[in-house]
Amino acid sequence: MNELASRYLTTRELADLLRIKERKVYELAASGEVPCSRATGKLLFPRDLVDAWLADNSSGPTGSTAAGRPAVMLGSHDPLLEWAMRESRCGLAANFDSSLDGLERFAGRQGIAAGLHIRDTSGTGWNTGAVQEQLAGQPVVLMEWARRQRGLIVPSGNPAGITSLNDASERTLAARQPEAGSQMLFAKLLGEAGLAGSNVNWTPPARSETDAALLVQDGSAEICFGLASVAAQLRLEFVPVLQERFDLVVYRQAWFDPPLQALAAFCRSPAFAARAAALSGYDVSGQFQVHYNSA
Repeated sequence: MNELASRYLTTRELADLLRIKERKVYELAASGEVPCSRATGKLLFPRDLVDAWLADNSSGPTGSTAAGRPAVMLGSHDPLLEWAMRESRCGLAANFDSSLDGLERFAGRQGIAAGLHIRDTSGTGWNTGAVQEQLAGQPVVLMEWARRQRGLIVPSGNPAGITSLNDASERTLAARQPEAGSQMLFAKLLGEAGLAGSNVNWTPPARSETDAALLVQDGSAEICFGLASVAAQLRLEFVPVLQERFDLVVYRQAWFDPPLQALAAFCRSPAFAARAAALSGYDVSGQFQVHYNSA
């Protein structure tokens, strides 16, 4: 069995599983009642999300409920996500502060989803370790939102000739709050490059991707560790460093409720595809792929 077949069910396979006619499967998919993907041009059903859908629609004590969680998106700020929430009119409110703040608030039932970009301690993955540690025992799914180019944002024309992290020595760097995924990663990468402490100067913390880049634009900082999309919007120069994965951790039952389903439906629209293509540094080809599904 190839990887695609192991991760997805066809219409016929789902019909056999549910013991219904294929026509009913198409009706469930069209109404948004069952999780599905149309990325390949035909309907495919993620096995993990189908299992979660069946569990969450079971009666009795094993069923879960989204009651008590407000329709709020927590965690780290992402420009494309913020735009999609607004344009889809999904009804989600936003409380974007940082990845760690989002995890803490999510664990405290203050929202139904949170955006994260926390590099795993192994250095080879994203977000799974933090979710398993902070949300152990909670019915959650970690799914991909986008892969983003992150690097050094510098003034227009790059007058200092910045080409790599090594050029950050003795520079003034735009800081983010300590709980921000970008700040944790930037500090780690600087340490690995032998740049820390007195080797760099930090500005007071900025609390969003855009605010941090604006410090470069107004001359308060020489370098910001930011997103390619933000650099392009502000017409600043960008030196790529890595591609990161920005995920959404979602309360499993809430995924099937109207706010998140409206957002997911909008993300299949031509308008969303055009916006994602227009923004620099985004790869949404793996959007909503499940990277972790709690037991």
